[in-house]
Amino acid sequence: MIKVDNNYQLVLKQLEERITGSRYRVTQVANTELLTTYWEIGRTLLEQKEKAGWGKKIIAKLANDLKAKFPNMRGLSQRNLEYMQTFASAWPFFPFPQQVAAQLTTGQTGSSITQPAVAQLQTNGQTDGRSIPQQVAAELQEYGQTGGSSIPQFPIAELQSNEIQHFANQQSLLLQIPWTHHLVILDKVKTLDERIFYIKEAIQNGWNFNILKVNIETCLHKRQGKAINNFDSKLSENQAELAKLTLKNPYIFDFLDIEIPMHERDLERSLLKHIKRFLLELGKGFAYVGNQFNVKVQEDEFALDLLFFNYNLNCFVVFELKASDFKSEYAGKLNFYVNIIDAQIKMPGHNPTIGVLLCKTPNDMVVKYSLQGIQTPLGVAEYELMPIKLKAEMPTIEELEEELGREIEIMLNPDEEKKSKAKDVLAAVKGEEFKK
Repeated sequence: MIKVDNNYQLVLKQLEERITGSRYRVTQVANTELLTTYWEIGRTLLEQKEKAGWGKKIIAKLANDLKAKFPNMRGLSQRNLEYMQTFASAWPFFPFPQQVAAQLTTGQTGSSITQPAVAQLQTNGQTDGRSIPQQVAAELQEYGQTGGSSIPQFPIAELQSNEIQHFANQQSLLLQIPWTHHLVILDKVKTLDERIFYIKEAIQNGWNFNILKVNIETCLHKRQGKAINNFDSKLSENQAELAKLTLKNPYIFDFLDIEIPMHERDLERSLLKHIKRFLLELGKGFAYVGNQFNVKVQEDEFALDLLFFNYNLNCFVVFELKASDFKSEYAGKLNFYVNIIDAQIKMPGHNPTIGVLLCKTPNDMVVKYSLQGIQTPLGVAEYELMPIKLKAEMPTIEELEEELGREIEIMLNPDEEKKSKAKDVLAAVKGEEFKK
């Protein structure tokens, strides 16, 4: 057995961190290069669409020619080229040229950009002396697809310094998520502010593609920070703002298998059965502590429905579940539970415990009156379910995939579909009718 000294473990850890950091930087550089390439292609196609009236047929031909030229390169399908156009149209100031970065440090805004964007790209990962975006642009020109024109230029002189900073910040955000994330955002989110919201949330929370898609489909931007609460008067300014952003209204529990009507314990058991999805819906920072969490006050025992700890808020969070509409006495009970956690469980250095009541259709004014005078930070939010009966009437994933497979087959082989229909028609007619 090889003997090693204490220094070996230190060196090993340093090398692991160095390799991990290097792999991350390589990934970031590759993502930057890919997004830049796609943007350049998209801008070129947009320009040709405007100048030469390029449509779907030419894009389809271009996709076939590019795939023939780069057989080992993925992402050159007609559909992806069309997405590149959408990407370039949605973010017209990406990639931001080098002159802009220089102006951000000097504060100058009096010059305009004259170089094509392609020429300003980094030459990392060169092949045959050219970067990937330069190769693509050159190939497009070689086949006569760009008409010899350059990427459109942007007049920086017309922008204010704060606008330049805004677009530069946008570029920084865009480069931090992969292409697949951009696709779902471009597909499902229509306004600029909402797109930026989901990009920031995806970066901050490390969402994968599926989680991003679910949060978009459940309209997180409309739900985040909407729970009724008394945080402003019970927490510090920073803690109150963070706590409000942590809560949602309504919470979407469409993943539950539960009969309606139901009891609180049914809801609790179903949430615990799907604890992973429940934690994803709660959001970043929540760690599960326990359910029916037992606390004792002298000789009396009490059971809290759900207890979590949120490491972003640095505090315990008590969730009380109700299967009915909000009632004022619910706030008093939750306040009692929060006080117990603060007195018996909370450690020095923890922030005040927060209570969250999940119920059906809370009346905003009744909730606000109920929270007045309560000394602990409480929030009230609604939750939405999908009944089992409705789920049963919806197609399964397998049924959807089968149907989509049939549709795709028809799209890929339209002539076969037409022949089949023609045979059916011919089989139905005979004699003179057939001759006619």
